[in-house]
Amino acid sequence: MNVAVNPEVGVPVSGRRRSPVIWVVLGLLFLVILFLSAGACSTYNRMVTLNEKVDEAWANIESQLKRRSDLIPNLVATVKAFAKQEKEVLIGVTRARARLDNAEGVADVAAASSDLSNALARLMVVVEAYPELKSNENFLQLQAQLEGTENRINKARLDYNKIVKDYNTAIKRFPAKIFAAWFGFEPRDFFEATEAERENPDVQELFEE
Repeated sequence: MNVAVNPEVGVPVSGRRRSPVIWVVLGLLFLVILFLSAGACSTYNRMVTLNEKVDEAWANIESQLKRRSDLIPNLVATVKAFAKQEKEVLIGVTRARARLDNAEGVADVAAASSDLSNALARLMVVVEAYPELKSNENFLQLQAQLEGTENRINKARLDYNKIVKDYNTAIKRFPAKIFAAWFGFEPRDFFEATEAERENPDVQELFEE
């Protein structure tokens, strides 16, 4: 078998070493790939963490909404014992509760929660006309529990909206936006008060009057 020989130095061509420049280029390419992979993993993990925090914050809202919903039957029964003639207002509260219990999705739950808050506000206005009801021990206990629950709902909503803002901002920034599209991270909805809720008196304010 014939082997090509460099006539100047007498060394076979096939035995030459590769140029050091090639190794440098390969090394730099490896470092770039390693850097991009590390950045991608870090970005993905951050999006996962924020998404999980959004889920946790939403679960807290659902828990507080359920707590308020569970108070409604006793509240309606107590008011009904003193004010049977206020049937329309009581039915309104009951229907609003049912809608909230069956709501799905952030926007639908927010709207249903707003409807229930407004129905409760109307009920509290009616209660003002019944001094015996206002001084009833069971009603006072329900009133205090409902007031505390309204406070917790408001705080949970603020906490949820804050983490949603952080998450939505994170997945819109470059290069996270690219990875978000690859891995299916979508913007999350805010839990916003409706226009009607903003315009009507707060239930807590009615309790304190």
